Amino acid sequence: MSEAALPARTPDARGPQPVEIALLASVFVVAACGLVYELSAAALSSYLLGDSVLQFSTIIGTYLFAMGVGSWLSRYFDRQLPAHFLRIELLVALIGGALPAILFLANAYVPGAFRLLLYGLVVVVGTLVGLEIPLVMRILKRNIVLKDLVSQVLTFDYLGALAVSVAFPLILVPQLGMIRTGLLFGVMNAAVAVWALWLFRHELRRAGAHAVACFLTLAALIGAFWGADHITTLAEDKFYQDRIVFSASSPYQRIVVTRGVLGHRLFLNGNLQFAERDEYRYHEALVHPAMAAHGAPKKVAVLGGGDGMAVREILKYPSVESVTLVELDPNMTQLFTTHETLAALNGHALSSPKVKVVNTDAFQWLQQEGDTFDVIVVDFPDPTNFAIGKLYTNSFYALLDRRLSASGYAVIQTTSPLVARKSYWTVASTIESVGLKATPYHAHVPSFGEWGYIIASHRPYRQPDALPGGMRFLTPATLPLMFDFPLDMARVPTEVNRLSNQTLVTTYEQEWGKVMAH
Repeated sequence: MSEAALPARTPDARGPQPVEIALLASVFVVAACGLVYELSAAALSSYLLGDSVLQFSTIIGTYLFAMGVGSWLSRYFDRQLPAHFLRIELLVALIGGALPAILFLANAYVPGAFRLLLYGLVVVVGTLVGLEIPLVMRILKRNIVLKDLVSQVLTFDYLGALAVSVAFPLILVPQLGMIRTGLLFGVMNAAVAVWALWLFRHELRRAGAHAVACFLTLAALIGAFWGADHITTLAEDKFYQDRIVFSASSPYQRIVVTRGVLGHRLFLNGNLQFAERDEYRYHEALVHPAMAAHGAPKKVAVLGGGDGMAVREILKYPSVESVTLVELDPNMTQLFTTHETLAALNGHALSSPKVKVVNTDAFQWLQQEGDTFDVIVVDFPDPTNFAIGKLYTNSFYALLDRRLSASGYAVIQTTSPLVARKSYWTVASTIESVGLKATPYHAHVPSFGEWGYIIASHRPYRQPDALPGGMRFLTPATLPLMFDFPLDMARVPTEVNRLSNQTLVTTYEQEWGKVMAH
């Protein structure tokens, strides 16, 4: 029977009937599910491809375009609208629910095809989601007048989107992880299909076949939800090679710790942060040129560095009275405080009575009125996206300047001056743009290659004559060599990195992208 041939019904003056209520509730659910799939794709692309603003913008734009295509295609569905709606719900449930798992596996096993698969899935899911609401509205218009129909459907649609936009970063991903979140909402989409099967059981042809399809879809999604840990392990074991000893998703990042023949390694969103075999090189080079040059630092701040390795080096100075560690992610500081093996790597530094941990955004923390510090160690990840890139801008360094004592030193980890030469010197130019003196130096860390740092200060930097005991890498004799730059790392002209342009993020992506491409 065509839609036009359906018996006309007069909207019931007594208010919404059970069928209308059920379908409007379904609108809430399908809107929530659709947004979860969109957010999952955008979050995963920013995790794995970097540059969160670009990835979120292109994914959301592609998804909305695909929804428009789906809405346009809905005009060609004339007959058996409940049956079409049911089939679309099952397809969305399967493809959308499995989207995070598919992308994780693709990144591990076929990384070259990841981007194509990502946008292909976004187009397919977006098109199917775009079909849902028009079909529901056409089913509902049998019983609801148009002006009420549009307002009610859009109200439930927007309410579903609001609920998910809040729950996704605060509850769903931290508690369930990305894969289980996708599968859970796939189950919810499939449940809508089951509900449609019951509501329209008298209109559907081959209701038995629809029932079997609903059962198989739910069984597949629930089975995948139950085995989500195995899926994650399968993908991450392939990607990271070494055995994973700890993994967790926080609202801010994916934390993975592996252990292999070369010891433990920490990855944040797939990017290596330290390797146990040579982290001492990185952290000694980061901390001691500034700390030893000061002479007798008492108050020290560490921005980033939630693994506690920099704090471990700072506590080698008897003059230190307090260390304030500002780390955005509480999962990081808790992990490296309570996990026996990982806490041993930082010498249980985060449990020291001298250390105060503040879990907040470093940019916001610097904006607050507070004490000045003799030494500030800035140990952020590289500027792979605009959220991190803001911590390398002149606005950030102007705030850093206010919290640095007149005789103090700040030291900033600053990517590789060999691989990302222009990015490195962009940071130097940005530091100098706020009136601070920039003293660049570098060290070789095998896990990273040639790595760079910059000391920022109000006064000219003077190299120390002595270092604390227990050094494994630095000596007073070799320290001056770190401040010498060969021709292939020598300074080049660069722009200042500002909040308004974030040129550093683009430059960084271009320079490291060339290396990854080869």
